[in-house]
Amino acid sequence: MLLAWTLLALLGLGASCNSVVPRGEWKAQPSECSQRLQHPVRYVVISHTAGSTCDCPSSCEQQARNVQHYHKGSLGWCDVGYNFLIGEDGHVYEGRGWHIKGDHTGPTWNPISIGITFMGNYMERVPPKRALRAALNLLECGVARGFLRSNYEVKGHRDVQNTLSPGDQLYEVIQRWEGYRE
Repeated sequence: MLLAWTLLALLGLGASCNSVVPRGEWKAQPSECSQRLQHPVRYVVISHTAGSTCDCPSSCEQQARNVQHYHKGSLGWCDVGYNFLIGEDGHVYEGRGWHIKGDHTGPTWNPISIGITFMGNYMERVPPKRALRAALNLLECGVARGFLRSNYEVKGHRDVQNTLSPGDQLYEVIQRWEGYRE
């Protein structure tokens, strides 16, 4: 296994995985979730939190904690609902990660998808380029590590549920991504 990771690093394929901020670094509460995802996953659902934005590590860590507090405290979920959260600081914040089923898109899609949310409201504006790049790098990482199928499909949250998420402006952007399928 070490040889495989060394080869990926030499080829530059493992580098895109470096921008994920582990749960411990953003001071996440312990997860009480246990349902695992089957890999490789076929679908990725992109959403937005429709809440406050964050543009530096300290504010993004706080925003990730706020989302987790809402999901666990108010909704009674076992953890933050998303597998990953994207900050405007260009970092990816680990939610449930690659292995645990999320609570982001309902009972049909949660067991067969990775949920990636952008922290903020993207009805009227596009996330910064560094945030979009972080999400695309995360997708590359998922393929390189075998968590996502090489022919994964990106869906907007509104493609699979009756919602305005991921916001009009972010939705226009993801429709141009290579893996997007309505």
